Amino acid sequence: MVLAAGRGERMRPLSDQTPKPLLPVRGKPMIVWHLEALARAGVQRVVVNTAWLEEQIPAALGDGSRWGLAIHYSMEGRDHGGALETAGGIAKALPLLDECFWLVSGDIHAPDFAYDAACAAAFAAQPGRLAHLWLVPNPNFHPAGDFGIGADGLALTDAGPDGRRWTYANFALMRKALCAGVPAGQKAALGPLLKSAIRDRQIGAEVYAGAWHNIGTPAQLAALDGGAP
Repeated sequence: MVLAAGRGERMRPLSDQTPKPLLPVRGKPMIVWHLEALARAGVQRVVVNTAWLEEQIPAALGDGSRWGLAIHYSMEGRDHGGALETAGGIAKALPLLDECFWLVSGDIHAPDFAYDAACAAAFAAQPGRLAHLWLVPNPNFHPAGDFGIGADGLALTDAGPDGRRWTYANFALMRKALCAGVPAGQKAALGPLLKSAIRDRQIGAEVYAGAWHNIGTPAQLAALDGGAP
């Protein structure tokens, strides 16, 4: 599932006329980088949720066949009047998703991230795990981080034995059960669900060491297009 429903307030004025995931970075829309990577990894079906200027996204991406994908759209704006936040968006899309699925935000740029099929299979073979998160070193705009990593590879709400908290990279493997309790059509954030499952030792985590950019503002977009790694 690729998350593409948000308004992108900090990306204004660029996002006033174009949904943030369709803004180009290094020659193609942000979301297309993910679609290409998913296709290379052998993924065949992708769900994209939409809300802000949502008619532009299916118009731009179509049915996904140009990438060898079948894209299904979960249209939160049409059905509920606006974006449902992350957990609410996942909950609405559950009928379209497999039991285990990849989750990524459409405005993250991490061109080297691999949607590894072996990793997905290993996750699916652990029914007690509700999610597996990729974490990155804390960027300047989020110095406190989100989660630690225990010696057993499980996510922690506090710092791990290395004394560090890391930032959630917005890449995850997930089970439908994590958001199954959210009523369809209800706004709900993902963070509280993750923290509850972390306390129940149901979330794995690892550090992603590749290039990673959370593109939030026109200045960040321009810097990345100007050749920043």
